[in-house]
Amino acid sequence: MRRWNGWGDDSVDMPLNEAARTWIANKLGPGKPPSDISREDATRRVPESRLADFPAASTDPLARIRHAHGESFPDWWALKTGRLGPFPDAIVYPETHDEVVSVLKSAGERGCMVIPYGGGTSVVGHLTVPETDQPVLSVDLSRLNKLLDLDEQDRLATFGAGVAGPDVEAQLRAHGYMLGHLPQSFEYSTLGGWVVTRSSGQQSLRYGRIEQLFAGGRMVTPKGVLEMPTIPAIGAGPDIKDFIMGSEGRMGILSEAKVRVTPVPEQEDFHVVFFPSWEAGREGVRAIKQAGTPLSMLRLSNPIETFTQLMLAGHPGQIAALEKYLALRGCGPLENNDGKCMLVMGVTGTHAQCRFMRRQALSIARQHKGVHTGRMIGKAWAKNRFMGPYLRNTLWDAGYGADTAETSVDWHKVTDCMRDIEQAAHDAFAEFGEKVHAFTHLSHVYNQGSSIYSTFIFRIADDPDETWTRWRRLKNGISEVMVKYGGTISHQHGVGIDHKPYLPAEKRELGIGAIQALARHFDPDGMMNPGKLVD
Repeated sequence: MRRWNGWGDDSVDMPLNEAARTWIANKLGPGKPPSDISREDATRRVPESRLADFPAASTDPLARIRHAHGESFPDWWALKTGRLGPFPDAIVYPETHDEVVSVLKSAGERGCMVIPYGGGTSVVGHLTVPETDQPVLSVDLSRLNKLLDLDEQDRLATFGAGVAGPDVEAQLRAHGYMLGHLPQSFEYSTLGGWVVTRSSGQQSLRYGRIEQLFAGGRMVTPKGVLEMPTIPAIGAGPDIKDFIMGSEGRMGILSEAKVRVTPVPEQEDFHVVFFPSWEAGREGVRAIKQAGTPLSMLRLSNPIETFTQLMLAGHPGQIAALEKYLALRGCGPLENNDGKCMLVMGVTGTHAQCRFMRRQALSIARQHKGVHTGRMIGKAWAKNRFMGPYLRNTLWDAGYGADTAETSVDWHKVTDCMRDIEQAAHDAFAEFGEKVHAFTHLSHVYNQGSSIYSTFIFRIADDPDETWTRWRRLKNGISEVMVKYGGTISHQHGVGIDHKPYLPAEKRELGIGAIQALARHFDPDGMMNPGKLVD
């Protein structure tokens, strides 16, 4: 069963080994396990519904709590501390496109605000319910989860937009195909959610970001149904699909999505290379990408993250042997800001393609002093690739909070931007006499530049409001760094309400006005997911 106030299946845990617990306590100070609100107490705080008579709707208190929150730190803070509300008044579960049309029509007639709900994995406040006198309806798309059509000649698959990642791949693999979109939230996030937040999967080097995978579909808007036909390429004005990608429910509800699929590959391996320094690793990764090596993934951890990953992995004997081997090959100590960096490379394709790209990538890596350690660490990474969010549960129970932030910038800005993001986090917590553990990896690389994905671990304060104040200072500080470097406020998580204050710096006044005009065109009464993306 899925946790109501944490990540994932409540039967699954990601424990911290004793060495890692001791190390975190020494670095940040001892954590104090918090006293979380009980589920029973939380449900008692849910007010009476204003939509008790909405057709086929649920007003179950726990469902209303779940549909009011995603997985952002503010969501966690609210669910753990009891700072709950407001809530949707009811939840509906349409099963077909036509039912989505009917639901939106009924919602409009009753003067409802409507918040689309996919997998509930948003980390930037897409599901936050506004304070309003209008009734609020959550439209849960989880029953729109079927493969509706597979055209093998065109390699196009049509799905209900509420299908979750594992069900996308399972239904396609039955026919020998795959989509290959694998964000860390893959276990629960949905195809429609990926489209409307411009998601990027871990192996987007091979399969493409969602922009490359999304071929068309249908969106139900308050003005009618927007049909997006599948065309290989267009030269006839702006592409209407671009209006929908990243729209975050402000324009309407994506009910069906057509996506470009590929055959399941013959082979897939994950190799690990260690570089002796951050600069060597960054230049090595840039060279591999700009050489056109057709890998499926390049993921470079900075020295602090490299140390953290190996510490969390446990197996001290194996790590000691690895450390000794790497030292002999010129890679320095693990716990050093200028020390070794770990690269995970995805090698995917036919057997012949894999041999070619592995040789090419490793040849370039060696030119930058990279040391190849084989597939063992990469195999362990792949096995646990979707387990990272479960660590948030463990950390919270031990008295620590965790959050992430991501951006993308051109190559010449990557190092300074990364370091300033981490420094901004240290500065934010230093104002409160606290420490933070900040570490970073490059999760997606391009010829022009790279994404920067940072994680922050910090102590929970005794006073929940103090925890909130500290987090707010962290968020502001790192967001201001992204703006300073001209980076995007989000490479893959979206905007929601958490990033909205910083979007005008990226889109500028004229661009924000264009987005607002689109929202008014599709949703003249402002009923769709209000307060998100733009005012």
